[in-house]
Amino acid sequence: MYNLQMDHRDEVDLLIALQSSSQAAFAQIYRLYSARIYLNILKMVKSEDEAQELLQDVFLKVWSKRHLIEPEQSFRSYLFQIAKYTVYNFIRKNKLEKQVQHYMRQQIEEGYTHVEEDLSYREKELWYAETIEQLPPQRRQIYKLCKIHGKSYAEVSELLGISTSTVNDHIVKATKFIKDRYLNRDATLFVAVAYLFLNQLK
Repeated sequence: MYNLQMDHRDEVDLLIALQSSSQAAFAQIYRLYSARIYLNILKMVKSEDEAQELLQDVFLKVWSKRHLIEPEQSFRSYLFQIAKYTVYNFIRKNKLEKQVQHYMRQQIEEGYTHVEEDLSYREKELWYAETIEQLPPQRRQIYKLCKIHGKSYAEVSELLGISTSTVNDHIVKATKFIKDRYLNRDATLFVAVAYLFLNQLK
């Protein structure tokens, strides 16, 4: 592991060089700090591969924002702050993706949707996300809060300043809209497949 102790004046000179787009200075900073940052990230994500990817993201941000660095300030604190927010954003995004996937699986199990051979699961997710975006703004917001973020009707009611019955009404209408779009898509797909099949028989 590299030693993080460095004379303050030397570090200031190194950061000034980094501000001037010195790749040698950037490489030295990476050697000085990467091991400690990596271990810190690893403690949070528990995955060596993900920790390595996030480490690269951290130093890419350092390079892209090098002009904003204040050499006289604590660079170590600055670097650890970047690492912390990079990991938090990763965890938040990963959690949201898992929530969407869980809800999709739940709907599939309930017979609300089912996986056809003509579409991959990833395409199904994309269709679902695009269909939600077609809802009216308030209905879309309520649907996402309840069905994707897992908030209760009471929580959404308090958050948006509307009654729980209004929340329920939006959820019912949004669910019907999504289901109808799905069934219509199935009908359209069936006609298209039938058309291609009949043409092959000619």
